[in-house]
Amino acid sequence: MKLDSKYFDRIRTRRKREQDAAPQTPTCQWDGCDKPGVHRAPVGRNAENQFFLFCFEHVKEYNKGYNYFSGLSDSEIARYQKEAITGHRPTWTIGVNKAAKDAPRHASTRSGSAASFNRVKDPFGFVREGGAAAGTQTAVRKVKTLEAKAFDTMGLTAAATAAEIKSRYKELVKKHHPDANGGDRGSEERFRAVIQAYQLLKQSGFC
Repeated sequence: MKLDSKYFDRIRTRRKREQDAAPQTPTCQWDGCDKPGVHRAPVGRNAENQFFLFCFEHVKEYNKGYNYFSGLSDSEIARYQKEAITGHRPTWTIGVNKAAKDAPRHASTRSGSAASFNRVKDPFGFVREGGAAAGTQTAVRKVKTLEAKAFDTMGLTAAATAAEIKSRYKELVKKHHPDANGGDRGSEERFRAVIQAYQLLKQSGFC
């Protein structure tokens, strides 16, 4: 083939693809630090999807002083913990059939009474063996697993009275409040656990 052939003019060479620029690592957002910021740290409450970028040393320093509940009062923290049980979704009281609610038997019969046991199908006599059929003993409330755990968190037994639960709650909140422990994360976790345990017992009718 001749060098001046017309076919040479039709040949197109592919340009070399420009090399992609190497991704740049962000710089640590700690004031005065120029190390790579590869560790994320939460900005705070009401900024759930926003993060700071720090180096390893400064993300540890930031986490030591981080307090999600900073600026909230005790009542606001308690309200947050209560709403957290249901994932901060609205809840409604379970309705009751009006005709059944207004019926005399519904109004006069209490749980654990002899009349209420007579309405339960008990072919093997398990309920009556507890003594309720004789009308001389009151049915003892069975503590659920979460309720038992809440009592354990509070350092109480299931036999504790409402006054004892409230007194213990005030004592533990005062003891483990982050402001009283220099922002200690361990104390903060304990503080949240006590609030959640108290709210659970309160919703269950123990106090």
